[in-house]
Amino acid sequence: MSKITAAITAVGKYLPEYILTNEELETMVDTNDEWITTRTGIKERRILKGENKGSSFLGINAAKDLLQKKELDPKEIDLVIVATATPDMQAASTAAYVASQIGASNAFSFDLESACSSFLFGMSVASRYIESGRYKKVLLIGADKNSSMIDYTDRTTCIIFGDGAGAVLFEPNEEGYGFQDEILRTDGKGREFLKVEAGGSVLPASHETVDNRQHFVKQDGKSVFKNAVFNMSDVCERIMMTNELDNEDISWLVAHQANKRIIEATASRMKLEDEKVMMNIHKYGNTTSATLPLLLNDYEDQLKKGDKLIFTAFGGGFSWGAIYLTWAY
Repeated sequence: MSKITAAITAVGKYLPEYILTNEELETMVDTNDEWITTRTGIKERRILKGENKGSSFLGINAAKDLLQKKELDPKEIDLVIVATATPDMQAASTAAYVASQIGASNAFSFDLESACSSFLFGMSVASRYIESGRYKKVLLIGADKNSSMIDYTDRTTCIIFGDGAGAVLFEPNEEGYGFQDEILRTDGKGREFLKVEAGGSVLPASHETVDNRQHFVKQDGKSVFKNAVFNMSDVCERIMMTNELDNEDISWLVAHQANKRIIEATASRMKLEDEKVMMNIHKYGNTTSATLPLLLNDYEDQLKKGDKLIFTAFGGGFSWGAIYLTWAY
């Protein structure tokens, strides 16, 4: 019997209709289109509007898109993982609600959170379940309503983040395609540089925390940028070396869309041409857990069976890593 590998066999996405452009941000904070574009590469981002709509709304719609394209009965799904930094609420699982709403009545489910690395780490977890031989269909969703934790008077953060969701289906493969290798890392010393200070168990919500605007994301941009460039580049080089890959072997770099300059620096270290670098940050901004699956959706028509992909991300915590996967369809 051939070794089972975990392969991506379908993708889906959902993006809110409302588009927040750089020009509109100019009317909200002290910034301008040239400043934002030069420093981040972002031109616009999507924002989820409407009452009682959270990350689950985004994830449900991304999952439905995948199910429709794949013509898959949701009752066949064994596991639903929702990678998110913005769960609907504390204690109650976002993934459990998503699974129920899409009709995945035979699946168990859980949330996975590691900031912008959530989906990357989720790929590792989903693959392990498939490789065990016990599970045949694992739905991994990356969904974040970042606008729920953004201070739109803070020009250092409000220009970066957008809302969105992407989904992928992992299934067993006996041809050798799919998940090949990983290097995943964390360093808790970095949590002071990128965080939402209040609302957790250390500093529960209170009138004081609300008045002090401590429920919004804050970051030390220079420290995050420096660590992201070094660590993403480092793990990508190392995973290529370990698997004896050179720049000619790599078909695509699938990098977390946090900042265009970080992506370009990583690609440069890997000696990759621009044509091999997936990029959609200009359209969506940083959608946290959704960036990697949204890239796969946007480039799906260009992917070919056997393509060698390097995924990489960096997020709060700090958390980062790289995954080597070959495309299966």
